[in-house]
Amino acid sequence: MGQVVAPKSLRSVAAFDLAYEKSAGISGKKVSAVASLIAAASVSSGAEAQQSNLPPVTVDAPVQRPRPTASKPTPDQVRARNALRRAAPRQQAQQAAPATPSGPADADPYADPAAPYKVDHVQAGGKFPEKLVDTPKSITVLSKEVLEDKNATTLKQAILSTAGVTLGSGEGGNAFGDRFFIRGFDARNDIFIDGVRDSGVSVRENFFTEQVEILRGPGSTFSGRGVAGGAINIVTKQATTAKSFYNMDTTFGTDQTKRVTLDVNQVIDPTLAVRVGGLFQDANVAGRDYVTDNRNGAFVATTWTPTDTVKVTGNYIHTELTGRPDFGVPYYRPSTTSTAGGPFPDFGANRNNWYGFVNRDFFRTGQDIGTINAEVQITPDLMISNKIRASRSTQNYIGTLPEAPKLVDPLSASTLSANPQSRFQVTDVFANQTEATYKFNDDVGFRHTLLGGVEYDRERSSIDSYTGLSSELTTGTPFSGSGSKTDVSVFAPQYTNLPFGIPSLTGSPTKIGIDTVSGYVMDSANYRDLVILNGGFRYDDYSINTRKLGSPGQQSAEFLIPNFNLGLTLKPAPNGSVYVAYATSANPVGAEFDGTSTAYGGLNPNLPGGNTQIFGPEKNKAIELGTKWELFDRHLLLTAALFQTTKENARESQNVGSAAAAAPLGCVYPTGTTGNISCITAGAAYRIRGIDLGVGGKITDKWSVFGGLVLMQSEVTQSLAPSANKALYPTNVGRPLANIAHESFSLLTKYQLTDVWELGGQAVYRSKIYGGTLLAANQGTSIPSYWRFDMFAEAKINKNWQVKLFVNNIFDKRYYDALYQSAAPFVLEAPSRAAYVVLSARY
Repeated sequence: MGQVVAPKSLRSVAAFDLAYEKSAGISGKKVSAVASLIAAASVSSGAEAQQSNLPPVTVDAPVQRPRPTASKPTPDQVRARNALRRAAPRQQAQQAAPATPSGPADADPYADPAAPYKVDHVQAGGKFPEKLVDTPKSITVLSKEVLEDKNATTLKQAILSTAGVTLGSGEGGNAFGDRFFIRGFDARNDIFIDGVRDSGVSVRENFFTEQVEILRGPGSTFSGRGVAGGAINIVTKQATTAKSFYNMDTTFGTDQTKRVTLDVNQVIDPTLAVRVGGLFQDANVAGRDYVTDNRNGAFVATTWTPTDTVKVTGNYIHTELTGRPDFGVPYYRPSTTSTAGGPFPDFGANRNNWYGFVNRDFFRTGQDIGTINAEVQITPDLMISNKIRASRSTQNYIGTLPEAPKLVDPLSASTLSANPQSRFQVTDVFANQTEATYKFNDDVGFRHTLLGGVEYDRERSSIDSYTGLSSELTTGTPFSGSGSKTDVSVFAPQYTNLPFGIPSLTGSPTKIGIDTVSGYVMDSANYRDLVILNGGFRYDDYSINTRKLGSPGQQSAEFLIPNFNLGLTLKPAPNGSVYVAYATSANPVGAEFDGTSTAYGGLNPNLPGGNTQIFGPEKNKAIELGTKWELFDRHLLLTAALFQTTKENARESQNVGSAAAAAPLGCVYPTGTTGNISCITAGAAYRIRGIDLGVGGKITDKWSVFGGLVLMQSEVTQSLAPSANKALYPTNVGRPLANIAHESFSLLTKYQLTDVWELGGQAVYRSKIYGGTLLAANQGTSIPSYWRFDMFAEAKINKNWQVKLFVNNIFDKRYYDALYQSAAPFVLEAPSRAAYVVLSARY
């Protein structure tokens, strides 16, 4: 007798049906109606296909017993029905979230699994619900793989090899640390970790980082105060229930680097996973004598999904960076303006020279960050989330600034002032964000993602400095009372190993407190993937108070700050978009949280005689016209944008000689006050225009690229203060902005040569950066443009082990990252050539 066997997929359905009927109480030797239909369909199909060859078919089907007459469902049926109902919102939530990568278990969950250089989503999915290709904003995302191929172990290393971002230094009483300029505007207090502001300037490690998102252009609607040129969001590593993995990376470098990182994810059960990581580093800095860079840290993250509609994540991060700081090299400024100046290493000084004091200078930067986030899927269309963050950051250092060189003939006999810079700053933050995301379709045909949120931030900082910095009066010319050494040789610093006593804190710190209550609403309306409308509004109640212990001085201010954004995206094709966007932001006084100078965004409690110097917020506006396209099977993202950002009511500083001269400018000082009196005014304006190009992803299956080109033109459009150098520039108006590279380019690329070998490299270009005060390039100082080239080669030993060789700054280019804003600046020198071997284990 011939017999036709049903295909495997149909047999599976039949088996499922049989199992279900068994659980429902139907037993006996029979097949269900579904199984009978499957068999019949199989027979019919086989008969049609083989009419001439197929022998007669007999299907042995026992008689089906009648179903029970009871109408009440059994407990098994109830459980099955409830499971289906619970699965519906989870399925919709998974469709809205980034897809789980099909590659390694530790892959970036936001990136394209087939092209890890290309990121499809940012972390803030509710605020930016569309894919990046359909988001009306320039966003550059450094994925996990990009960070690894750049060998970027700190945020500074990652950012400085990205177009459109430059580094600043610690002017005006601000802390030395991660101070970035995005599209020409200071963003040192616009750095976020998982969407929560990381207040106070710090130095940030990358061992706990999943990806780095650079959101360009004003964004107070998304982020709160500040964000004139853009913001940086650090996305941390989270525990995943997808799979357990065990990773270790060990690094050895020519600059005496020894570094080990661990990253372990353990799935406890299908609802719970724990991820832990660790860091150890002992290192010097290539090309810089005496400078050390030691680090240690750990993180732990958990993910718990007790039900299909509830997800709770938590993490704790601890980092501690210690060593001997590097405040750069002195700047050669000739007495005649006809001769170009520049950093002293360009005029014969040894590039390795360090002008600090081994027995005095140190730094310790620490962070402790704890976060709990809970998400509840109320319905398939409504999700409520609550995020709580508590953190403490410390900046503790004494460093030496090589300033005010005295030029003599011969130049090699020149001296400088080695001036101490110290700080002990503790910043505590408590933040709570509650958001509701609601998805619905309207009658017109738009698919909406509506987000509303309430945020409370409590920020507290204590800023002190050290005394006793001249306690080494043992040899040579005495130090000044402030701890400065005034006869240090520029070409051969001779006091490096002087003995020092133990410094102490002044005990009179400046206390700064900021409380902000915010409400915001945003909507993204998508019409059949043809037209996308985007808009949002945010209202911040911002209050600040500052005082100095032991001093009667105290200042406070409160501002109610509204901001909004609008965007229109048109999709001429499924893989491309064209958009126009408009956004505003505001910088209230004190927004740069680490500042103790009003001129640099702080609030100074020590101003005498009612000289409050409190002005209204600086107002920023931006318009952007851009296009984005996914090419090569949608594995490569190309972006292009034209932008213009303006700032109004900007603050300026000017020096006046007496209280009488300060009065007309609104500065109140006691009668008879003379000397270097600083008066702050408001009313300046700036403008930056430019083009922003970006690329990320794969051109072929073996060739990956990531990079960008940013060209900018900046101008001071209004100024009430005189130029810092009237001989060169009679006025600030018309001058470009200082501290930024108006042209910048970067390109990271790699090619898979074989199944074992990959070869890659990076090129970085920065144009000349001008010095000046209060952003105007008005000092006549600058650091030169440069090209820098890196390379790497990777070998996969087997499925678990790989080795990678990096050579940074292949041609040993002498270049500089930033210069201090003063008439006698010092310059931050970049590392010289260095090579690293990284051995990685993946299990």
